[in-house]
Amino acid sequence: MTIEDKAILRLQEAAQMSQQIYEKPLLLTYSGGKDSDLTVNLAVKAGIPFEIVHSLTTVDMPETVYHTRQVFAKLEEKGFSCKIIKPTYKNAPVTMWTLIPQKSMPPTRFARYCCSVLKETAGKGRFIATGVRRAESAKRASRESFEIIGSRKQYSVLLSDNEVFMQDNTEKRTMFETCRPKAKRTVNPIIDWTDDDVWDYIAAENINVNPKYRDGYKRVGCVGCPLSSKCNRTREFEEYPTYKRAYIRAFDKMLDVRKAKGLATEWKTGEEVFEWWVNR
Repeated sequence: MTIEDKAILRLQEAAQMSQQIYEKPLLLTYSGGKDSDLTVNLAVKAGIPFEIVHSLTTVDMPETVYHTRQVFAKLEEKGFSCKIIKPTYKNAPVTMWTLIPQKSMPPTRFARYCCSVLKETAGKGRFIATGVRRAESAKRASRESFEIIGSRKQYSVLLSDNEVFMQDNTEKRTMFETCRPKAKRTVNPIIDWTDDDVWDYIAAENINVNPKYRDGYKRVGCVGCPLSSKCNRTREFEEYPTYKRAYIRAFDKMLDVRKAKGLATEWKTGEEVFEWWVNR
């Protein structure tokens, strides 16, 4: 069985579970990156019903926004439901620039409130499919192909001698079906794909991906993401100076909020915050 066969089977299993447990189609979460494009291609090949959603973070590269619109337009022509979600916080519309003052601190590697508010809200109470891969980071190395968010129980289809599928009458399957909590469940169909696997498949299938990869970018996430390297962030802000100015304005407002709350700070200006945030 090829890695393509395994990924398609995982998607088909998840789609069946989604209909049985949630009575809704599988929900694909789309980031605008290469792994998302590959996952969409596999879902179409799998012949399953699915919906697709993109969380607009407000700090995406413009090329990512345009690419997402193009991909969604083509999928809608094929009859798939596509939705772009605009972020909210405390029941009100929000952007990165208004979120930073409300949080009274910059987003960091250890305080990633931006992800939880702007990026990870889609799919609550649904069965979702992602393009997550273990090869992307050490944090994702322990992820499984099937997961239940908010539960210690993880159901993995490893496609080995111990694989478990819907048609198998096993004790593990019975537990999964009778419990049926309305938690967010996830399938990661390409969890075990390497970078070479991804790029080889994209080339073989002639999949159109985000144009920023042609510019040498290895990731096409949020501009200035704290999880990115200093070198990458510096390059991004050189290429997108408008985002740099927006961050500095947000940090200025953040300092005003901190002063109003009586919170101590060594920073005097938004530019000082930005310099610390990127370089230190």
